[in-house]
This record gives sequence, C-alpha cells and structure tokens, in this order.
Amino acid sequence: MVDHEPLTREFIANVMMYSVNREIFVFEDFDGVIDHLKTGRSLHLVISEVNLPGKSGFALLRFLKQHRPQTCFVSVSANPADEIPAMSLGADAFLAKPFALKDLFAIVQRFVVESSAVPADASVA
Repeated sequence: MVDHEPLTREFIANVMMYSVNREIFVFEDFDGVIDHLKTGRSLHLVISEVNLPGKSGFALLRFLKQHRPQTCFVSVSANPADEIPAMSLGADAFLAKPFALKDLFAIVQRFVVESSAVPADASVA
C-alpha cells in the first residue's frame, strides 16, 4: 500500500494481512517503493493513492509498468476522474475513495488469490 496518510496505509495493510497469506509492505511515497525494489525484492501487487507527495501515483504506475510490467497495479483516488488516466497508463484496476472493503477484497482475490502466476512468497504493497 502506497499512501501518504499513515492511518489509511496501516488500515489497508491490516485488512489485507487478514485476507491473504502474503507479506504486506507499506510505503509513504514513490521513493519508498523504488528503494524497496533496489534491494532486489519484488512486489506482485501495488495499491497506490494517486496523490502522493513528490512524484505522483501516476508516476509510480508509469515506472512500474515500464520496468516491472508483471506487477499488478491498482490506483486509488478520491477523484473519480482519475480513473481514465490511470487505466490509460496501464492500471489493472481503480478504486474510488471512499471504497467498500468488499471492493478491496475483490481486487486482492482477483490479483493475488486467484492468480495462478503468483508465487506463494509474493509480496503486496
């Protein structure tokens, strides 16, 4: 989960810990994700707020789709108009805030639980 709001980050990470048997990472911004990837670790699914400090969630989406195209990416925003640019940049899904937990669970189910391409040790952010 990538979000500059600590409460949002932690809440979503905690919810996800109970829905998947995967390692969950939380990051405040674009640079946090990039630093994680520089250690040689990967991420299978990234759920990111569009409005991040510094480089935006769109910049993160663009980077990941260019350098790690196998990474599933979900854009999150309180502005429903952000869905069109997110999807055009290659987002796999979009969640409009506020969203229902069932919508988050459905995305995790689709991209992590049901995906046969996901290794058992895959991590989620």
